[in-house]
Amino acid sequence: MTWPMLFGVVALMGYQLVDSIFISMLGTEPLAALGFTVAVNQIFIGVQVGLGIAITALISRAMGAKQHKRARNLAGLILIAGSTLMALLVIGVWLGQTVIYTLLDAEEALWPLISSYWLPWLISIWVSASLYFAYSIARARGNTKLPGTVMIVTSLLNIVLDPLFMFGFGWGLPGAALATIAALSVGGIMMARALKRHRWVRYQSRALPAWPALGELAHIALPAMLSQLMPGIAAMIATAIVAHFGAPAVAAWALTTRLEFFSIVIVLALTMSLPPMVGRLYGAQDYATIHQLVSLAIKAVLVIQIGIGVFWALSGLFLPNLLSNHPEVRQLLRLWLWLVPFSFGALGTTMIVVSTTNALGLPGRAVLTSLLRLFACYLPALWVGAQLGGMSGLYMGVFAGNLAAGAVAWLIYRRALWQLSEKDR
Repeated sequence: MTWPMLFGVVALMGYQLVDSIFISMLGTEPLAALGFTVAVNQIFIGVQVGLGIAITALISRAMGAKQHKRARNLAGLILIAGSTLMALLVIGVWLGQTVIYTLLDAEEALWPLISSYWLPWLISIWVSASLYFAYSIARARGNTKLPGTVMIVTSLLNIVLDPLFMFGFGWGLPGAALATIAALSVGGIMMARALKRHRWVRYQSRALPAWPALGELAHIALPAMLSQLMPGIAAMIATAIVAHFGAPAVAAWALTTRLEFFSIVIVLALTMSLPPMVGRLYGAQDYATIHQLVSLAIKAVLVIQIGIGVFWALSGLFLPNLLSNHPEVRQLLRLWLWLVPFSFGALGTTMIVVSTTNALGLPGRAVLTSLLRLFACYLPALWVGAQLGGMSGLYMGVFAGNLAAGAVAWLIYRRALWQLSEKDR
């Protein structure tokens, strides 16, 4: 079940990286404007992923209980509620955009450029979230091939449309978001037809009263959202720190954020495949096998991420020249490629611990792990590094913060597993 989603996520990350390359061709200012969307985008992703976790849990639970009618009604209700919530968030961000620019310490000279991009970008956020909810419904039904295929199709289409909209039609930076809207709309049509064909979605209020069902959704989604929202909040704080070093630093930060997402795609796939296995073993109270499984996953992540780190370090000889024309941006990219990726094994350890503790029925431990990673390890180390050594020191802080977070997460996991095993003896 993991492979189709892995290919889909790789395609998604690939199009985002190519998107950044095309935007960099417009100049440093458009790339910097993109950088100020990264942190806000992570907040949107946190909300939609939290809802997606709840969607998958509720529908799969209903399917396991042979409650097929309830599963269809849940899917319909969640699509309506989720899309409405995301629309309200999008409108709120658009109305409060100048406040957000100020909080992120964006240069006033960039405000008009950012504003021209944010309207189509926010629309693309809503389309993307609605499509993600449809993906979650399919995954809950055990079908990962459909969303994986649609993700690949929309990503490839986005790559084709990017240069046409940005350069062919002369729409510049807003053209990147418009290309995304067009590509995702095609994916939305594909998913809508599939959901209708399989009869996976309907909603009748008499069969499923809205408020009790929404309360059940919120009970699962809110802790997951909190855990997912914290990276977005931390990203906004980090972007504000980086902004003090000027537009080239923000441009480089935007590119490295895309590279980081692409670097941990295998970890993301593991966090999707590991929880069901851990959950089944937890039900059997087989704690020894849980520990073997999680330890194996973490060892695999550490080895794989070292290999990815070596790849990025070697690519530092040529990749910065392909990603940017600005000398300072190139130098900052090179520094990042030679250092930060070697800490992604520790970051992957943290991600695995978060998914594992959720599977063990300990959402509080998952939230605590995320909280400590970001606000006790990552951000303090990043800030201290920036104060002592500018952007190069900031990268050293990111490296040190990830290592510390990985160690803390491992200790939390070991403690949690021991307490569960002791309780069930």
